[in-house]
Amino acid sequence: MDRMIYVGMAGAKMDMQRQEVLANNLANVSTTGFRAELQAIRAVPVRGDGATTRVYSLETTVGYDDSQGAITTTGRPLDVALQGKAMLGVSALDGTEAYTRFGSLTVNNEGVLMTQSGLPVMGDGGPITIPQNSQASIAPDGTVSAKEASGKITSIGKLKLVTPETKLTRGEDGLFRNPDGGDLPADANARVQDGALEGSNVNPVETMISMIAAARQFEAQMKLIQTSESNEKAASQLLGGA
Repeated sequence: MDRMIYVGMAGAKMDMQRQEVLANNLANVSTTGFRAELQAIRAVPVRGDGATTRVYSLETTVGYDDSQGAITTTGRPLDVALQGKAMLGVSALDGTEAYTRFGSLTVNNEGVLMTQSGLPVMGDGGPITIPQNSQASIAPDGTVSAKEASGKITSIGKLKLVTPETKLTRGEDGLFRNPDGGDLPADANARVQDGALEGSNVNPVETMISMIAAARQFEAQMKLIQTSESNEKAASQLLGGA
């Protein structure tokens, strides 16, 4: 079988995977703090007898776009938009410490400060508990305070804010983790903007254009496979006639 078929199949497969990544990004265009997933495809020449004229397409993992999304003011005391490259430490469902840019927080029935998705927010010494009948507020440095009915304000903890020096690894749960394992140290210089949320950094127009381009590339790869099949049939007929 002509190697061109395998080249076309490899290219079509990469285009399908690219579409999956782009579709996932587009689906999260309204997700708070979402980081667009990046994908790259590298060319690998086919080695063997004869000239190196055919090239496979292989996926190269790039990671995610860590540029900051648009900040929207909400006025809600437990909404925080993380500044720069900072991330918020949370306790994942598997018990490990993970990191997120999702800054919409709430308090559960036990008074534990959590994300809207139900993950406990990490503080200096573990999860942060808000006293009953008090109103919580968050300072720019991540300090959490509780205001009692009497007006007394007490500091009850500090959000664990980290600033990764290298790209983190995104898990299937959408949370980021240290690729080397272990927990990242808290960054005392990390800051948040209270009463605001960061939007997704996905550009919907660029993503739609990329999806159209990927679809056209997929069609080109399929035509390449069809051309290879036609060439093989023509060659078989010539050999049979000979």
